[in-house]
Amino acid sequence: MHIASNIIGGQLRAGSRQRDSHNPATGAVMGRFPQSDAIEVAAAVAAARQAQPAWAALSLVQRREYLNRVADAIAANAERLATLVTQEQGRPLGGVGPDQVPGSRFELWGCEAWTRATASLELAPEVVFEDETRRDELHRKPYGVIAAIAPWNWPLMISIWQVIPALYAGNTVVLKPSEYTSVCGLELARVVADALPPGVLNTVSGDGSVGAMLVEDGDVNKIMFTGSGATGARIVAAAARNLTPTTMELGGNDAAIVLDDADPKAIAPGLFWGAFLNMGQTCACAKRLYVPDALHDQIVDELKAIIAALPMGDGLQPGIAMGPVQNPMQLKKVVALVESAREEGGTIVCGGVLPDGPGNFYPLTLVTGLRDGARLVDEEQFGPVLPIIRYSDLEQAIANANRLDVGLGASVWSSDSQRAAQVATRLQAGTVWVNQHGMVHPMVPFGGNKRSGWGVEFGQEGLKGVTQPQVISLKK
Repeated sequence: MHIASNIIGGQLRAGSRQRDSHNPATGAVMGRFPQSDAIEVAAAVAAARQAQPAWAALSLVQRREYLNRVADAIAANAERLATLVTQEQGRPLGGVGPDQVPGSRFELWGCEAWTRATASLELAPEVVFEDETRRDELHRKPYGVIAAIAPWNWPLMISIWQVIPALYAGNTVVLKPSEYTSVCGLELARVVADALPPGVLNTVSGDGSVGAMLVEDGDVNKIMFTGSGATGARIVAAAARNLTPTTMELGGNDAAIVLDDADPKAIAPGLFWGAFLNMGQTCACAKRLYVPDALHDQIVDELKAIIAALPMGDGLQPGIAMGPVQNPMQLKKVVALVESAREEGGTIVCGGVLPDGPGNFYPLTLVTGLRDGARLVDEEQFGPVLPIIRYSDLEQAIANANRLDVGLGASVWSSDSQRAAQVATRLQAGTVWVNQHGMVHPMVPFGGNKRSGWGVEFGQEGLKGVTQPQVISLKK
């Protein structure tokens, strides 16, 4: 069993209370982590506040050197951290590359790659106006202390997405991992913090009450959150009381539209992983698949064949491709949505039955025969279930894809990429992929619209998002 600690001001803090963390594949306790109290939250913010001026005073080149040391430390600890992710989050170890399952090792590779990519960016002043009388430069300054609240679905990679740009821009950070994945989250933070000056990265851990204390702290200068819309609304309300800026990534219910000229066999693997990556527990997974009548049955058959070939089980065992749902709360939601689909006339093509035995396992499930308005279509399932909706009119399919109040991602699938790109421009989502889904990149801005949040992460625009603009206006 792994015992995790917080790190505050460069010192490990075990805390006065401990919580158990469970392996979702077995139900067994895999580790323990602290339940932070108000004193520890205040201490973490104070440590970040104290360390921030010296950290911001370093040059961008110096901070780049630190972050490359962080990337080296992640790489050196990758297998150990990947094993903790599998034990706590449930994703199989897997590997990297087109012939391997994108599992926990893939997540650690992503942590290293995102760190190095972010550290390669520049943040030079921009001349925004100049004439014979004046010169105006736009500089980018750090906010100060950033509170980063990470989710349980990609507990390490999303932490890196929040933490690394913030640090690179000269901020210090207090990170709170999800209570469902705190052991691996805190262990990653320790590895990162050990490569940095004391107090630059600090952590707190525990349930939602700890997150509430963190975002309500008046010494926090910006909040970054990835998670549910309901929790996001509470964070925004708390932030408003202190006028604290936020970046919010609140998930979505991504639509994928297959056009009538697509090749079902060719696109089936991309559709499958677009929907079922990480057991569908990814904000930007395809969660509604719109298919023309003429291709419906063939696409269903192709997806069903892929599902039949992928073994499910404890991800520490060899040969396992798919793991459990991460927590009982999410499993209960998935089961309820599938049952509602049955009641609303849906056909369960495969899966759809909660298995006996330990762990939070649920089979990969395809559902046909539903229309827009069904719960499984309208509500984000965030699990291994995909509704496949027939359409005969592309205009109606586009309207249905846009009808919900969320808009994180979407995709269009076609043998004619230009035609697909034209459809893509009409979809209301922060990112629309063509012939792929969920393919984020460290240099490409990513964020949602409507109730999927605001602000972007990644690349130059994401780096600007953790800075404040300052204009220096020079009279000649």
